[in-house]
Amino acid sequence: MTTPPPLSTSGCPMLHGAAFAARPNAVYEQLRTQGPAGWAEIAPRVHALVVTNHRAAVTLLNDTNTYSKDSRLWADLANGHVPQDSPVLGMMAWRPSVLYTDADEHARLRWAMDDCIARISPHRLREITRRSALALITRVIARGQADLMADFADMVPMLVFADLLGCPPEKTDQMVRACQDLISAGPEAAQGAADFAGLLFELIQLRRARPGQDLTSWMINHGAALSDDEALNQLFCVTGAGLIPTAAATAWTLHLLLRDDEYAGNLAAGTLTVRRALDKALWERAPMANFSVHFARHDTYLHGVPVPGGVPVLISHAAANTDPALPSGLSYDSQAHLAWSAGPHRCPAISQATTIVQTAVETILDQLWDMTLTDESAKPLLRHGPFHQCPQTMPVTFRPKSADRIPATAIAGGTS
Repeated sequence: MTTPPPLSTSGCPMLHGAAFAARPNAVYEQLRTQGPAGWAEIAPRVHALVVTNHRAAVTLLNDTNTYSKDSRLWADLANGHVPQDSPVLGMMAWRPSVLYTDADEHARLRWAMDDCIARISPHRLREITRRSALALITRVIARGQADLMADFADMVPMLVFADLLGCPPEKTDQMVRACQDLISAGPEAAQGAADFAGLLFELIQLRRARPGQDLTSWMINHGAALSDDEALNQLFCVTGAGLIPTAAATAWTLHLLLRDDEYAGNLAAGTLTVRRALDKALWERAPMANFSVHFARHDTYLHGVPVPGGVPVLISHAAANTDPALPSGLSYDSQAHLAWSAGPHRCPAISQATTIVQTAVETILDQLWDMTLTDESAKPLLRHGPFHQCPQTMPVTFRPKSADRIPATAIAGGTS
């Protein structure tokens, strides 16, 4: 019999630490024994209700009268019961951005967010992604080996976002380093967040003086009349919410295509698109495993489960997508998965994220067509933390090739 994952000192399943990273599905099974939602420890001394039932998740995500996104309602945080250095505060503490607002304020900020994202040309986005991917491939192509996470999947969205934000070339490396620290699970994350915010502040001042065709310029000049603080946090939100999920979706799609004989064979035969592999990866490996944090405005019930007011309620997109109560014949082509969340806070950049993942995956498969996983039998270890479902590493090997096979003109205007 398999040993169940350890419980916290309060007797709750733990959505953090090595045990959770090693066996997340076993922890979700523990949570399901409590009903559609169950109590979990998401960080030391920090507890939340976690929704694992798909139907209950959809109910909550669409019930704006009962549930709020404003984390200033978090009772334990307001009462000083959450450690000031808790690793979850970076994702859960209130900011003046679309992620933490409701009703009219959310509508105003979401209007700006949707408008600015919609201005991104799909053709330009594909070109930026392809350029960035090719620049990264040139760094490893002669080695015959690479880590698809550190060398590729993590880096592509960082380079793409730096370009979309209008970051000057001389600042790109600095922004990438800040983003690398920001998405880490270590103590450098707080400094990375501060460094990234500082760079965004500089960028806002630059684009106020010299507007361009970029997200920063569009955001600060939008009709929603955002303050600099709001614009900064909107840009922080769109970047922070996009980096790891896009990296994880890229990695899981590649892992599926490289490991699954059926998918790999069909891809080689030209009968399977990368998009279909991505759809399966989103169902099975939701990049945002547990997020969409809400707070009940008052004591209530969610599908029979008591929900105290002021308690964080997380949606387990990963557990909801694998809910045993879902119809058995549900196809991976179905868009009923919750990887993008649902309701008024559904991801505003689904098309753009899909374009980045597809283009990145197609580019590396085209250039490193003979790569294989170093250990095809190994299940990738996940990064620690409650929110993301992202591999730590994904080593591959391939026949070394000359970097000259990628013309310099193909990556012109790309990265340093």
